Amino acid sequence: MMSRQKFTPRADYRQQESQRVNESVSLSEKYRELKSLTVEFAHFSADGLSRNGQIKYMVNPSHAKSVFRLDCPNAECIRGDYDLSEALAKAVGARDATVTGELCCQGWLSKTTIDSIHCNNILKYKLNLEY
Repeated sequence: MMSRQKFTPRADYRQQESQRVNESVSLSEKYRELKSLTVEFAHFSADGLSRNGQIKYMVNPSHAKSVFRLDCPNAECIRGDYDLSEALAKAVGARDATVTGELCCQGWLSKTTIDSIHCNNILKYKLNLEY
């Protein structure tokens, strides 16, 4: 028996984003000169004072997708998250070896605050690229 997934603004958005990622070409197809990519990122609260997690990993360009996004750690966030696709494209275009940056989640804090209060969690990232 198949279980029905309840429609929620968050689930619908994540399903759309997942489809967008899955339909994109791999990093190695889009950026043929990119040989390796290491990503380091840390999630911070909206005030930037509390770190909510930190991850470092090596990306496999032949399997990773060119729509390069990360989920917001706020389990209640609606239509937020972080898209690093543009930062990665600029880095590869400039043949940068290292890029650091910060993104602020523009989603809504929760389903009860849609159209009134943004999430504003912060993602600080570092991309290490080899060509």
